[in-house]
Amino acid sequence: MSDGTVSDEAVRAAARRAGIAVEWTDAGGMVREVSTPSLARILDALGASDTAASVPLVTTTVGQPTTLAAAVDGNAELILEDGSRQASAVRDGVLPAVQAAGYHRLRIAGREITLAVAPPRCLTVADIVGTEKLWGIAVQLYSLRRTGDFGIGDTTGLRSLAQEAARAGADAVALSPAHSLFPADPGRYGPYSPSNRLFFNPLLADPADALGHARIAATIGTQADPETPLIDWPTAARGKYDFYSRLFSDFMTRDRAQGTALAQDFNAFVAAGGTLLDKHARFEARMAKDGMPAEYFLFLQWVADRAFAATQADLLAAGMRIGLITDLAIGLDPGGSQVGAEPSHFLDGLSIGAPPDLFNPQGQDWGLTTFSPRALLASGFEAFIGTLRANMRHAGGVRIDHAMGLKRLWLVPKGGSPADGAYLTYPMDDLMRLLALESHRNRAIVVGEDLGTVPDDFRARCREIGMAGMDVLWFQRDGTRFLAPGEWRDDAVAMTSTHDLPTIAGWWQGADLDLRRGLGRLSAGEVEDRSRDRTALWQAFEQAGAASGSPPPSDQPIAAIDAAIAFVAQSPSPLAIVPLEDIIGVADQPNLPGTIDEHPNWRRRFAKPAADLLHEPAAANRLKGLEEKRS
Repeated sequence: MSDGTVSDEAVRAAARRAGIAVEWTDAGGMVREVSTPSLARILDALGASDTAASVPLVTTTVGQPTTLAAAVDGNAELILEDGSRQASAVRDGVLPAVQAAGYHRLRIAGREITLAVAPPRCLTVADIVGTEKLWGIAVQLYSLRRTGDFGIGDTTGLRSLAQEAARAGADAVALSPAHSLFPADPGRYGPYSPSNRLFFNPLLADPADALGHARIAATIGTQADPETPLIDWPTAARGKYDFYSRLFSDFMTRDRAQGTALAQDFNAFVAAGGTLLDKHARFEARMAKDGMPAEYFLFLQWVADRAFAATQADLLAAGMRIGLITDLAIGLDPGGSQVGAEPSHFLDGLSIGAPPDLFNPQGQDWGLTTFSPRALLASGFEAFIGTLRANMRHAGGVRIDHAMGLKRLWLVPKGGSPADGAYLTYPMDDLMRLLALESHRNRAIVVGEDLGTVPDDFRARCREIGMAGMDVLWFQRDGTRFLAPGEWRDDAVAMTSTHDLPTIAGWWQGADLDLRRGLGRLSAGEVEDRSRDRTALWQAFEQAGAASGSPPPSDQPIAAIDAAIAFVAQSPSPLAIVPLEDIIGVADQPNLPGTIDEHPNWRRRFAKPAADLLHEPAAANRLKGLEEKRS
């Protein structure tokens, strides 16, 4: 197919029609061409499909005319979501503006099309509190500690911490993904490689929220609380799943058999979950090594759903105006339950990754799949809408991991290297309109992770649609100069750090450099650069009034932590988020990208109980400073 100039050009033309970029710009600004064999392999994986004539859903914006894909003209009827009907007409393929947001039905020429009419923008912090500047904390839920949690942080530990934060003035708690993983293989605990993004990881739930504390106390028996600083996921998971199995047996005997109120609530949950919940439970039952029935896995999801619902309700009752901000992972394990339930919705033979850059010269292959853009169009965006709803259901906000995936994704053909990949275009306008619509329907703000290689027009489009970006202290620079807080964006969440980056203490001490040195990944000059950067950052702190005097030595980071939090708090951002690791001043970061066993990723636990962490004098003072500077 690619043995001559003509056939090569035919492949490239076919790639363009399929939305595959035949060239891309690398981190150094150089335009690079994708090889014809790579394009051919990606085309083969995508397959042939023509959805243009049968698109079942069209997105549009309130108050704007809609150009329909199919060339239809004539009188039409619009059936609004509330059941009311409006006469309309399509002229030259254009439908007049619709003024009501929602999912409506358009009937014309014997056809019916769903019309998704979105507000102009997502729900924003300003829609909730006007000009107030809010703040919150970011938490690795599993890292929290409480008595009776089986060695894995859960929703009750989260609630204990968050309610203390609310008393200090916090309005949000941002989490890493709580998606369903693999109960049959608890060694696969990375939150960004989920089995299913529609359902929860039950290991993170406290079943007392569904079953009541008395029943938990009667069933739990004796349990030694692991005091180790790292989670042993397989051992801890076995302990908690054994406990869940006893709860399930008791539930079946006491509740299902007698039709109690709890059983009725469970039945309602299962009915609402429909086919996808049923398929998920059956998948888990097939994978289980202990012969547990599918109903057991329905029980696990019911418990987890009720636990997260109760947590969000309690956070709002404690005074938070946003509460939980969930995290929607960019992709899925191709062998997981969500892909297994609806394989036609997802890419096959391609995995998400990243092109070669200065930090990863070979590029990256994350081994994850995601939605097929063709399938999105052909199905009326069914899987995308369902995933948004699942992640907004018990939250006041959602973070979109690698938000550039709304526009394009770097896809690697199976068996190829990341350098053999190419960017595939996604229907960004449609996806962003649906984000705006679901954001308002679920009353959830939207934060897009826009770090890394960002397309030129992407941030402007995010600003237009009301999706907040992320401004992280380490990246807010102009060359060697750190930007003053007033130079940060007023439509991005301001952050000291993220789970993939050094904590303030770790950065100041150079703990991240020590990690990379131990892995043989430290580049020449990085130690000297960090010394220079510490001086530059302290100067920025001083100029902003967040610090004074000489910078502290690298092995004494306390003053730098205080200054960094005060500095970020001055950003014009409507929401500032500080990781719990920075609030309490620890040096270890939760995750070191590019490592598997070389670093204890997603395993660290805090030494003190969740309810006590924010009572430490240093932590309490930092929260007080945050509240003062954001007020």
